[in-house]
Amino acid sequence: MHCVRKVTEDLYWVGANDHRLTLFENIHPIPRGVSYNAYVLLDEKTVLFDTADWSVCRQFLENVEAVLSGRPLNYLVINHVEPDHAASITEILLRHPETIVISNEKAFMLMRQFGFSIDGRYEEVKEGDIKSFGKHTVTFVAAPMVHWPEAMVTFDTTNGVLFSADAFGTFGAIDGKLFNDEVNFDRNWIDDARRYYTNIVGKYGPHVQYLLKKAAGIDIKMICPLHGLVWRNNLGYFMDKYIKWSSYEPEEKGVLLVYASMYGNTESAASLLATKLVEKGMTNVYMYDVSNTDISYLISETFRLSHIVFASVTYNLGIYPKMHNYLMDMKALNIQNRTAAIIENGSWACTAGSLIRNFLNDELKGITVLDDTVTLNSSMTSAQEPSMDDMVTSIIDSMK
Repeated sequence: MHCVRKVTEDLYWVGANDHRLTLFENIHPIPRGVSYNAYVLLDEKTVLFDTADWSVCRQFLENVEAVLSGRPLNYLVINHVEPDHAASITEILLRHPETIVISNEKAFMLMRQFGFSIDGRYEEVKEGDIKSFGKHTVTFVAAPMVHWPEAMVTFDTTNGVLFSADAFGTFGAIDGKLFNDEVNFDRNWIDDARRYYTNIVGKYGPHVQYLLKKAAGIDIKMICPLHGLVWRNNLGYFMDKYIKWSSYEPEEKGVLLVYASMYGNTESAASLLATKLVEKGMTNVYMYDVSNTDISYLISETFRLSHIVFASVTYNLGIYPKMHNYLMDMKALNIQNRTAAIIENGSWACTAGSLIRNFLNDELKGITVLDDTVTLNSSMTSAQEPSMDDMVTSIIDSMK
């Protein structure tokens, strides 16, 4: 049975939801599932914008055929060749031998690498090319490294719809609610949107900034991404988030307190720091155990908040492995422009603090590390309380 939604007068969502997949890209937890979005335009020529993951192919195909209602499919526009969007290309072409695939040179190279049979059935486009389907005219805009090198977006100059590929997407199955104004986005969706951007696209901030500059020059009225909700109003809200995330500026002043504790002593010290911060008026404090919090959530919070406290036990004369993994992900995703403080612990050779400080100074950009380090010998005592008070003062003063 088909399940579609009307987007505009002659544009239809023909995607599908996946609640069975537990790890996006086999790495990031998606407890609320994910949607794979595709769109059919009914003009003088019919157009399908992107396909869907193999896991939802049957539903996707039923949706496409229901909207076409016996009409031929003239064109298939591929904005992004990652398999969660391109896996069903072959199935579409088998059912529609009349279809011509439209994409760019790098995209066709990747399609051939993935084994899609497109020879003789494709039309290559590049930045600025224009294509008319009848009433609707679209232009193609290159979006390299957002977040693959072949990515492009397609802008319908007739109605202002931007088919944005993986840009402006989010984790979470949409479950019937297609548009941003059908949900409380700021309450129920922003965390998934942030976690999606920061972990999938976060490394490529300069490329996103370049795309945003291009977008500023066109009159976008609606954004149709490949994951998540369609934006038909309040576009400035989401654009502002993308500007902050892609420029690595924190969304808000607050403290992310990430701790690595083997037997609870470092955790206890971290809790005391959080309490002291709140007592001094900084209530925007969030604590996470690096050992049982998936790294994608830590990265998302790192993008959101202005300050990070690393509280780590020493392990084999080094940084606790889970904390080191977090630092490596920060480096991989190009995180910068944050203020950091360090709590270190060690029973006989406390080295975690100096190693974390060296990593932040040498491997990351624009990280200000506060001088006030708290050093514990096995557990927190009253002797360390003055140094913790100094850290609280330094954190709060650095926010002014």
